[in-house]
Amino acid sequence: MTNGTGKSWVAAGWRSDENELVKNGASIAGANLVDKREGKKYLVLRDTEGRCLCTRFTGGVQSGDTAEWFAQFPAPPEGTTKVDFQVGSMPPASIEISEGE
Repeated sequence: MTNGTGKSWVAAGWRSDENELVKNGASIAGANLVDKREGKKYLVLRDTEGRCLCTRFTGGVQSGDTAEWFAQFPAPPEGTTKVDFQVGSMPPASIEISEGE
């Protein structure tokens, strides 16, 4: 993710609306995968204390800076080949899934 806004960016729109916002802070806890074929939505996994297994943007991302991020999701059922990734106000991004070698 590259911040091209001209000002510091905080991931407020990417947070989850769940009760553990305090634990997840400026993270992408609100991201999800959608399997349209199966009609299922997969939320970011959590650790035993309720924190998302995802990137936190501590201090935000400064203008012009690039930040890598990740989120860990449950595996969709075997045979699933495509899901949509959704986070915040960004349009969904289609992701092709294949078997690793």
